[in-house]
Amino acid sequence: MLSALDRWFSISARGSTFFREIIAGLTVFGSMAYIVAVNPAILSAAGLDRHDMVMTTIAGAVAGTLLMALWARLPIALAPAMSSNVLFSQVVVQQAHVNPRTAFTVVFFSGILFTSLSLSSIRQKIIQGFPPTIILGIQVALGAFIARIGLITGGIATPSPDGLSFGSLHDPRVILSLAGIILCAILIVLRVPAGLFLTLISITFAGLFITKNHAYITTVPNSMMDWPHYPSHLFLPFDFQGFFSHLGLLVPITLYFLISDFFDASSTLIGITNRANLADSSDKLTLDYRAFASDGTASIIGACLGTCTVSAYIESLVGVEAGGRTGLSSCVVAILFAITAIFWPIITAVPAVATAPVLVIVGLSMLNNLHLISPKNSDALPPLTMLLIASVTGNFMLSLSCGLFLYTGLAIALREFKKLSIIVISLDLLFLFYMFLQMHIEH
Repeated sequence: MLSALDRWFSISARGSTFFREIIAGLTVFGSMAYIVAVNPAILSAAGLDRHDMVMTTIAGAVAGTLLMALWARLPIALAPAMSSNVLFSQVVVQQAHVNPRTAFTVVFFSGILFTSLSLSSIRQKIIQGFPPTIILGIQVALGAFIARIGLITGGIATPSPDGLSFGSLHDPRVILSLAGIILCAILIVLRVPAGLFLTLISITFAGLFITKNHAYITTVPNSMMDWPHYPSHLFLPFDFQGFFSHLGLLVPITLYFLISDFFDASSTLIGITNRANLADSSDKLTLDYRAFASDGTASIIGACLGTCTVSAYIESLVGVEAGGRTGLSSCVVAILFAITAIFWPIITAVPAVATAPVLVIVGLSMLNNLHLISPKNSDALPPLTMLLIASVTGNFMLSLSCGLFLYTGLAIALREFKKLSIIVISLDLLFLFYMFLQMHIEH
């Protein structure tokens, strides 16, 4: 049995072990379990029942992650995307006054277009056509982006009129987050197995004894279990008539979903596989059509199950840092998500502050490749620009757009026209279109 699993997932071939894969899966789940609580809270603003959304969130995460684990066999977990759920509830339903069933139809068609693109050779050529300096920029910008999320989640960085300011030291969450970062860093430096997961558990436990505004940071739920009940009325929740009767409004939104998910997912896949050193002898990333199609198909499945776009999660990097290299770690994540259908109240008791230190440390670890940037080389400017914009604004998509535009502008100014391949020019045009769609939807 174990040998068959080893061959199927290439565990030994990728320099991993069963123990590492299991620990990696546990760690990834601990880092992204918040989606079980956060996604329903966001989608409930669209008039959807929160308990129903808990069940569909879990169903989407299990289906998408298993697909990536068993087909693409990569250490990447999938779940309803945070950007997609905000767009779904706040822009499509609330601002555009589209009913939820029509909104699910938008997600469905976006997923079909995404999958069609993934099954062709076009997407892989686009990814492999990314300039090396942009791939480096993706990795460091993702690192800054995820560390920024951790700082905000832990209260260390708080919004202010000037942008982000350091949180109040009177806030016990800030102290707990800082202590968690120190603990996590020590465990990682000492190469303690499951150091990231142990940090999650430690901060959650400490929160049981620390209060903020006379309430404990970690709260024990009233019920430890809840009987799973999938909302059958949300299976295939589509309104095709409503979609086709509002094509003028919904086509731009559908394209927005497609372009956003395409580059978000592609960038996440590149960042994770790069970090896991999953490359062949020619240094080409081991990302074939299965990885792309798994992500695209997961979006279709998510819409059919009654949730927003299901996509690869950047928190999978936490599992890579814990040693995960194969789809077995993703299988562990899927199993744990399935278990939450019964024990989800316990999972939602894990405070956000417990995940903050892990996100910060993982983000910082992704900045290790900054030493590859030569300040005397013009190729240094695009990745540094991407790093700056992602860390300051928190908008990774626009940081990637600006990095590409700067790369093209420098190539033209320096007359290095060989750098301007069809892929680069096409990406520039696509990102210009993406920015146009974003402006259109914002206004």
